[in-house]
Amino acid sequence: MHHASIRTANIHSAIAFYEQLGFAIEERFTAGITLACWMKGDLGRIELLQVPEPKPATDPFGDEHYVGYYHLSFDLTEVATDLPSWLEALKEQFQQASQEYPDTIRPLQVLLAPTQQIIGDRVYEVAFIADADGMPLEFIRHLPAVS
Repeated sequence: MHHASIRTANIHSAIAFYEQLGFAIEERFTAGITLACWMKGDLGRIELLQVPEPKPATDPFGDEHYVGYYHLSFDLTEVATDLPSWLEALKEQFQQASQEYPDTIRPLQVLLAPTQQIIGDRVYEVAFIADADGMPLEFIRHLPAVS
C-alpha cells in the first residue's frame, strides 16, 4: 500500500497530531483548492487533505450502526515492547505538547485502553485513540506465543 488518505478539518492540527506519532512531512502539495501533504514514519505513509467547509465527523467508534471507514491500524510489534507503557508515554507526550501548543494540539483521547484480543491462534494487545478530528486509530501489537 502506498498510503492511507485522511480528510481533516484543520491540516495544521492534523500535522501536529501525526508528528507526535513519529510521522514527518514528506511532501506538501495542493489537491484542487485544498492543502495536502504526505507524511511518512516508521508506521507507514499517510496523506492529509484539508476539507474546505468541513462538516462534523460521524462517530464510527461509538456508533455501533455506523457503516463505512472505521479506523486505521498501526502495527507496533517491532516498535514497542508493550502497548500500555507505549500509550502512557504517548499520553505524557501529548499532554506536554498541548501545554506548549494549546491552539494546535489537544491532550490525547484514549477510546479503548490497552486490552488483549485473540484472533485465530494469535494474541494481540490492542488500543484505540482519537486523531485530531476524533476519528479512531488502532494500535496493535502481536504478543509472542506462550509455550
